[in-house]
Amino acid sequence: MAAFRLAAGSDHWFSALALGVTLLKCLLIPTYHSTDFEVHRNWLAITHSLPVSQWYYEATSPWTLDYPPFFAWFEYALSHIAKYFDQEMLNIQNLNYCSSRTLLFQRFSVILTDALFVYAVHECCKCIDGKRTSKDLTEKPKFILSVLLLWNFGLLIVDHIHFQYNGFLSGLMLLSIARLFQKRHMEAAFLFAVLLHFKHIYLYVAPAYGVYLLRSYCFTASKPDGTVRWSSFSFIRVISLGLIVLLISALSLGPFLALNQLPQVFSRLFPFKRGLCHAYWAPNFWALYNALDKVLSVIGLELKLLDPSQIPRASMTSGLVQQFQHTVLPSVSPLATLICTVLAILPSVFCLWFKPQGPRGFLRCLVLCALSSFMFGWHVHEKAILLAILPMSLLSVEKAGDAKVFLILTTTGHYSLFPLLFTAPELPIKILLMLLFTTYSISSLKTLFRKEKQLFNWMETSYLLGLGLLEVCCEFVFPFTSWKLKYPFIPLLLTSGYCAVGITYAWIRLYVSALAGCRVSKTKKQ
Repeated sequence: MAAFRLAAGSDHWFSALALGVTLLKCLLIPTYHSTDFEVHRNWLAITHSLPVSQWYYEATSPWTLDYPPFFAWFEYALSHIAKYFDQEMLNIQNLNYCSSRTLLFQRFSVILTDALFVYAVHECCKCIDGKRTSKDLTEKPKFILSVLLLWNFGLLIVDHIHFQYNGFLSGLMLLSIARLFQKRHMEAAFLFAVLLHFKHIYLYVAPAYGVYLLRSYCFTASKPDGTVRWSSFSFIRVISLGLIVLLISALSLGPFLALNQLPQVFSRLFPFKRGLCHAYWAPNFWALYNALDKVLSVIGLELKLLDPSQIPRASMTSGLVQQFQHTVLPSVSPLATLICTVLAILPSVFCLWFKPQGPRGFLRCLVLCALSSFMFGWHVHEKAILLAILPMSLLSVEKAGDAKVFLILTTTGHYSLFPLLFTAPELPIKILLMLLFTTYSISSLKTLFRKEKQLFNWMETSYLLGLGLLEVCCEFVFPFTSWKLKYPFIPLLLTSGYCAVGITYAWIRLYVSALAGCRVSKTKKQ
């Protein structure tokens, strides 16, 4: 503790946190990796071995290239370093290839590109309101935020065990958020445009960026009551933003437009032939919908109300995703999910337009856009919850109400990632890391807001404790029951269903606070 106090006047503590988590990532190198490891190895091989014209057509492996062009070029750049480690990993025919050198290269490529995430976290810490001060460094909002982001449990297991590059991409998003707080709007727009062409899932939060930049940058003034002053519209700023988007898009998609391949690229980026849900149901509204359909189908079979031969056999737990037809409830189309998503996003976007409330209003809208898209989107991956958790961390250290929502969202969202790591050796690792992060998050935010009322009521506390009971039932009880063979889907159904309740609750609480804040702002102006 004394060492922390000595370092309080400098950034030594931040360097120590970053170095510490980097060492932990190195320790996780030998752990289990998912099929995403092979996905990215295959993309290295595709971009290295084939001309650009074949990148989005190559289909030797089922794990075809389905990220935007900037990420393909990122893989291309990595492949020219990879060849010095093991040339065989760049052979397209070497499916499921994983030598020790390949493992080291791919693991370290994630760790090293996380440097952008570390820098982005450092920039975000500069944007935190410093009103809550403490003599103890560990109770300062900036320190707490640094730990919540750098040591985020979800990023650790998804990137450094399961295997992906979310840290690098989240760094781009957080850096663009920091630039908006610093009123460097053009840089923020540039970074977000680049991010969209690295991974199109960030379209989830594009409405927040578009509305905020238009309302708070292109319109340079507001009326005394907070409404937009139409005469302040700046054509120069709109044109500048448009040029940034146009130039980035041209750089990314231009080569494929010249090759007349844009339809093929978009068919890979937006595969609507895939089912409503991913192989493991993301804990959202559709998970509850699927769970209800599953329960009704089981009851119908037991009561002989349904004909077994008429029940669709599509599996929701296979390695490759596929179409899924509901048994009892109506099946859901991509258009239906789009309509639901738009309707869910609209209130937050309207609030951002009519009462922007500065960068923090934008940040709240961004989280709501991410959560709404997660709740109602088509073929949502469970890992997409990180799009809401990470930016929500910034809000959590400024208001007690946001801290409550963050803790419920984070604890539930992180637990929903447990099924990604289903191998026995990783069981104690994920439980220990989850307990450490959750314990720190709750204790540090409770200390930060100790003068406020209790963060959780009895119902919320009971729900969060129920996650522990759920883990015991799924991991240590269910495997020894007779239901394991007859109803193997039950652990996933319970996990996604139970977590969907918590995430839905957090989404509603955040929406209520956002709309209430908008109304309070109107009242004050009047």
